[in-house]
Amino acid sequence: MAIEIEKKYRLTIEQLDDVTQALIEDGADFIGEDEEENVIYGSPNLDSNCAIIRIRNTGKRSVVTFKRRIESDLAIKKQIEYESVIADPEAVAAILRNLGLEIRLIYEKRRRTWKYGGVEVVLDELPFGRYMEIEGSVLEIAEAEMRLGIELYVAEHETYPTLTAKFGKMNDGVVEARFAA
Repeated sequence: MAIEIEKKYRLTIEQLDDVTQALIEDGADFIGEDEEENVIYGSPNLDSNCAIIRIRNTGKRSVVTFKRRIESDLAIKKQIEYESVIADPEAVAAILRNLGLEIRLIYEKRRRTWKYGGVEVVLDELPFGRYMEIEGSVLEIAEAEMRLGIELYVAEHETYPTLTAKFGKMNDGVVEARFAA
């Protein structure tokens, strides 16, 4: 079983600039940037288990992911996560629909990814805000926070799907958060 461990923060523009500068100055390796479309599928069974299935499309690849939140009151969240690169996202979407899953949410994201010591740091822009996620072990996340000088940044406890449900707009029965064309 794969467990994803991460901490998320909502950032102001100034905080985003400060973190970006700190990553550069401390020698983080810039991995690259992507524009994503994330399509979230649900069903009564998934809903009752606090789980989702996502198809993430970028210009480079498509990935199908299963995630189930492990409940915790901590700022660091843990999720069961399985994912696999897929060759034909439309075929996988048809399979999911034929299994009774429905598209619940769609959100777009612009992501810049950094390798920083033992963690991955991602700086995300969504139509409703800017965020940072640090993924690694609990100890590595705390170390990265200290090195970046962000120990006092407020953690965001909600997932992107939950935030999309809150800030997105209903379009033909699906909540969407998209950048203006």
